[in-house]
Amino acid sequence: MHGWIILDKPLGLGSTQAVAAVKRNLRQAGFGKVKVGHGGTLDPLATGVLPIALGEATKLCGRMLDASKTYEFTISFGAETSGLDAEGDIVATSDRRPTISEMELVLGEFTGAIAQIPPAYSAIKIDGKRAYERARAGEDVEMKARSVFIHSLTLRHPELVSGSYFDEQNSKTLKQVQGDETLSSVTLIADVSKGTYIRSLARDIAYAVGTVGHVTMLRRTRAGPFDLESAISLDKLNAFGQGAAQEDIILPIEAGLVDIPALDLSPEQARAIQQGRVSTGIAMKDGLHWARDAEMRPIALVENIDGELRSVRGFNL
Repeated sequence: MHGWIILDKPLGLGSTQAVAAVKRNLRQAGFGKVKVGHGGTLDPLATGVLPIALGEATKLCGRMLDASKTYEFTISFGAETSGLDAEGDIVATSDRRPTISEMELVLGEFTGAIAQIPPAYSAIKIDGKRAYERARAGEDVEMKARSVFIHSLTLRHPELVSGSYFDEQNSKTLKQVQGDETLSSVTLIADVSKGTYIRSLARDIAYAVGTVGHVTMLRRTRAGPFDLESAISLDKLNAFGQGAAQEDIILPIEAGLVDIPALDLSPEQARAIQQGRVSTGIAMKDGLHWARDAEMRPIALVENIDGELRSVRGFNL
C-alpha cells in the first residue's frame, strides 16, 4: 500500500489523531500494517488539506513539509489572546477597528520576504522542549524572529476593494462597501512558504493597522500539489474502513510529484539509479525530477546537476 490520502481535516482533530484515524481505517479495510505519516501539521482549531502518506510515499513527507501552502483565515479585531487564536486568555484589547482602506494599504507590507516571531504556543523546540509546553507551564517564552516568504496576501472577496462584493450567504446579493467603513473582522487568503505561522501573521497585521487581533478561522486550501478538490472528509475515510470502495480514497505516489517534471528512463538507466550510481549523458535540464521505469512506475526522486544525474530518494515499489 503506497500513495496518499488527502484528508479535509475537521475542526478539533489534531494531525496525530488524523494519522491514527487513517491507520485504523486501513486496518479495518484489510490492509494490515502500513507505514503512515503526514505532510504538514495542522492545529486542532484549523481545518483543511492534510496530506497523509502511505508506504513509500512517506519518503516524500519532508518534501511536502517544505512545500508552499495556501490558507484562508479570519482575523477578529479588538482582542489578542495568548495563543493568538480562539483558545487562550485575552492578553490585550483595543477599541480601534481598521477601515477597508487601511487594510488595503498594509497588505503590501506583508508580501515577499518578511521576518516574523512565531507564537509562544507553537511546536518549536527550545532547549529540547516544545515552546507550547513551556508556555503552558507558565514560563516566559522568548521566541526568535525567523524569515519567511509570503507569495501573496489578498482579501477573501476580491471585489471588496472596488466598492462591492458578492455575499455568498445572501443568494447573489451585492453589498456596497465604503473605503472608510470599519471592520470588526476580515478574511484573507495567504500563499506562504514553509515555516510561516498564520497566527503570527494575523497578529502583526492587526498591529500594523493600529489595533490587536486573533485568528478565529483558519483553513488550509492547498499543501504543495494537493488542494481541496483531492481531499476527502473524515466520514468518507470512515466509510472506506467499513468496506466502501477504494476509488478516490487513495491517490498514487506520483500524485505528490506532479509539480516537478517526470523523467523516463531506459531499463539500464533505471538500474543505475536504483543501484545508486551516477548517470551521465541524459539530455535534460538541471534540477529535481522524478524518474520512472519502462512500466511507468516511480523509482526515485532524482537531481541533475551539470549533466550528472543522482538519486535523492529511491522508491521500493
